[in-house]
Amino acid sequence: MTEKTDVIVIGAGHAGCEAALAAAKMKKSVIIFSISLDAVASMPCNPNIGGTSKGHLVKEIDALGGEMGKNIDKTYIQSKMLNTSKGPAVYSLRAQADKYRYSREMKKTLENTENLHLMQDEVTEILIEDGIVSGVVTQSGQKYIAKSVIVCGGTYFRSRCIYGDISINSGPGGLKSSTALSNNLQQLGIKMYRFKTGTPARIDARTIDFTKTEPQYGDENIVPFSFETERNSLNKEQITCYLTYTNEKTHEIILENIHRSPMYSGEIEGTGTRYCPSIEDKVVRFKDKLRHQVFIEPEGTHTNEMYIGGMSTSLPEDVQRAMYRTVPGLENVRITRLGYAIEYDAIDATSLNLSLMVKNIKGLFFAGQLNGSSGYEEAAAQGIVAGINAALYIENKEPFIIDRSEGYIGVLIDDLVTKGTKEPYRMMTSRAEYRLLLRQDNADLRLTQYGYELGLISETRYEKFTKKKELIETELKRVEKTNISPSVALNSILKEVNLPDLTTGIKLSELIKRPELSYEILEPIDKGRESLPMDIIEQVNIQIKYEGYINRQLKQVKEFKKMEGRTLPKGIDYTKIHGLRLEAAQKLNAILPENLGHASRISGVSPADIAVLLIFLESYKKKLW
Repeated sequence: MTEKTDVIVIGAGHAGCEAALAAAKMKKSVIIFSISLDAVASMPCNPNIGGTSKGHLVKEIDALGGEMGKNIDKTYIQSKMLNTSKGPAVYSLRAQADKYRYSREMKKTLENTENLHLMQDEVTEILIEDGIVSGVVTQSGQKYIAKSVIVCGGTYFRSRCIYGDISINSGPGGLKSSTALSNNLQQLGIKMYRFKTGTPARIDARTIDFTKTEPQYGDENIVPFSFETERNSLNKEQITCYLTYTNEKTHEIILENIHRSPMYSGEIEGTGTRYCPSIEDKVVRFKDKLRHQVFIEPEGTHTNEMYIGGMSTSLPEDVQRAMYRTVPGLENVRITRLGYAIEYDAIDATSLNLSLMVKNIKGLFFAGQLNGSSGYEEAAAQGIVAGINAALYIENKEPFIIDRSEGYIGVLIDDLVTKGTKEPYRMMTSRAEYRLLLRQDNADLRLTQYGYELGLISETRYEKFTKKKELIETELKRVEKTNISPSVALNSILKEVNLPDLTTGIKLSELIKRPELSYEILEPIDKGRESLPMDIIEQVNIQIKYEGYINRQLKQVKEFKKMEGRTLPKGIDYTKIHGLRLEAAQKLNAILPENLGHASRISGVSPADIAVLLIFLESYKKKLW
């Protein structure tokens, strides 16, 4: 008997989980397929969530109503805010996860979500009728009819794990590779690239001499990933991580055996990630460096396995053992799982539109590492957008698009879809033009309204959110109006931070703007201040202190929105537009940008080409009139 559902999600990794949950919360019946239900939201590489810019993505996923932030809050074993010596725009939360508990908790969430059904099976074919997706076929030959399909295959498409001269047709964690569906996508005309990533060995904690390493502790005051998590609920004993370093002996062993690395022997064809290189790449590319950092991180509370961050490798087993044992603290280490490189198929993301739907196949969406990105967080961010848009597509509604001025999610998707990528894409704060506006602390203020309108945010949460907004606005107005007179108490505070005494009155907001002062430091002389939650205090301080910079970026966003608002007509042949260079016309026909701003970010489209498009738009409108 043929099964019927609204949405089918292929793959239960971080993208698939967020996609399935979003569509189910939007009242669509969902079936999510996984090769193994023991691998739901698995963490086959690093056992952590967040980090520089990735923390922003997790906060945004949560602000929209996603699950990743809540799940890591439940399962973290160490938490740390990164980049605190810099400005708030680049603060990034990062947490070590109990990776096994993280997977179990996410599976439990999926199992208890209304409208959502988990199924262990391999999808081998996507059914298309007249350019519209109609369902899938599984390995057993079972047909499932669906109105929309979201492909979240991760790094499992035609994947193989390689170390030394050993090559195994397998995905991460020993799970089987998905070859049939990869072949099917190519038959459907989906262009594919061959990418590569990798992972270090796992080692037995009992064989590490921690006295030769530097302990790395978590923060005392834990900041939650989810805006729903109460801060005091996160208090628990954290597990220590450790730092050590490679040395000249390590590098010597690597260089002596570099010909045995599949990356250098020609065995691996795929393009690797630039920003997460293997230890072989580090040693070859940075010959002037005498050492590289190595982070030893627990994989959970009920295992002795430790992750060796910074030493990803695909060298043979004997070389791995010799190499790791040159590192201080690892002289007698025993390996539990060898490091390996993994080569896999990824699609050309320029074949998608900004909703993550394939341009020439209605109802077919792609999300996650299969789109050329790297990392759990980038995958989950795409997943929630694909899930939302699959549900909206079924309802025949306009797609949900986050633009570059609204979120890191918008930057991520726009980069992948507009520019494409020839190597695994990693999110970075430098990619965001408006990063002072897109801070992780204000993700809810930017995106929760969208989540509520889409049906992903509960009434209770929305009421708390609106109250938070009101408190911030009220306190900002009060601070702007408050006059502070010179006093002994104020001058005592100024003296502590090496500022001269105040002899005339001043607005409280002007005092807060001084680099040496803050909203919190000035509390003793602020008589009208009421007790406020920490998240309100944080927003008031940042918004006042960086007001000038924020206003400048808001003006830039206004100009950006003008370009984004200039919609390009559908179905035009850009080669017919007089004055447009051939390269630009070809790129525009391939990408089919949705607006002028989108067109301006396409590689090969110059400012002169945009000027031609502006003239074309004006004449096109006159014709319509």
